[in-house]
Amino acid sequence: MCRLLLSLALTLLLLPVAQAERLKDLSTIQGVRSNQLIGYGLVVGLNGTGDQTTQTPFTLQTFNNMLAQFGIKVPAGGNVQLKNVAAVSIHAELPPFTKPGQAIDVTISSIGNAKSLRGGSLLMTPLKGIDGNVYAIAQGNLVVGGFDASGADGSRITANIPSAGRIPGGAMVERAVPSPFAQGDSLTLNLNRADFTTAKRIVDRINDLLGPGVAQALDATSIRVSAPRDPSQRVDYLSILENLEVEPGQAMAKVIINSRTGTIVIGQNVRVSPAAVTHGSLTVTITEDPLVSQPEALSGGQTAVVPRSRVGVDEEAKPMFKFGPGTTLDQIVRAVNLVGAAPSDLMAILEALKQAGALQADLIVI
Repeated sequence: MCRLLLSLALTLLLLPVAQAERLKDLSTIQGVRSNQLIGYGLVVGLNGTGDQTTQTPFTLQTFNNMLAQFGIKVPAGGNVQLKNVAAVSIHAELPPFTKPGQAIDVTISSIGNAKSLRGGSLLMTPLKGIDGNVYAIAQGNLVVGGFDASGADGSRITANIPSAGRIPGGAMVERAVPSPFAQGDSLTLNLNRADFTTAKRIVDRINDLLGPGVAQALDATSIRVSAPRDPSQRVDYLSILENLEVEPGQAMAKVIINSRTGTIVIGQNVRVSPAAVTHGSLTVTITEDPLVSQPEALSGGQTAVVPRSRVGVDEEAKPMFKFGPGTTLDQIVRAVNLVGAAPSDLMAILEALKQAGALQADLIVI
């Protein structure tokens, strides 16, 4: 098997593929994924910027429960004010194949009304998965990028978000997540973007290298590939597969319009059928120029202000441009720049072309 893997690696290096992407950039392995963890705990050591316990009673309840674990009982009805404690949520991402004893980063966010978590320390907090099991324990000093300061007169300045922070390597993994990576005699590759052409090219590329029937396309997203059962050989096998270079199929023709920012992205495969377009703007200007009326001498009249309005209309003349059959992206941009269309004008032009059936692309407004 080792000789086979070596020969496959040498063959891979000798096969030239132009304008291609690696298989590891086009797909992921089914079952090899991250898992989300979440926890609830306390941050202490704040400089008077913690929760106001009168408005967040759960902070005081959590604090009392923690003290009870150490044999300390808070008198009932006691007016306890905790200005240096904040209730927080902790979330983290557990990467695939992470083993007990390894450290992962955690993010801490205030869930009460704490003003800032700067200078705080997270107390030991279990992080649980969706199944309710504890997979990591978080604890440590927070790194907060935000800043908050206020004066006695009520003036206040805030930079970034001081109510959230991170602890690099702040959680120790206690339990590994079972992975189906070494199970069965095959693996499934899932494409990052579903495409029948890309799936077929990947299957052909693998079968040309390893032999007929090694890879089979299940649909536009999934490809089943035969794999050795031995875990070490499977790692070497996937190392070769993920570095295979495949030319992906071209994406569907799309025009993306962001109506909030005015951003317009036109895909490479967008085409325009024969059409003629003209676009101009009409500007109406209204100015008020009051006229003062003075009476003649000894006439007994009074000075009066007579309103006078001036209305002007300016229609901008822009030339008509014509799209020929199969107009490409470069020609579209050149024609639009020729008439000096602004992003809002271009949106109107593209929408009109789509309504006329001349835009051969999906028009997506976000």
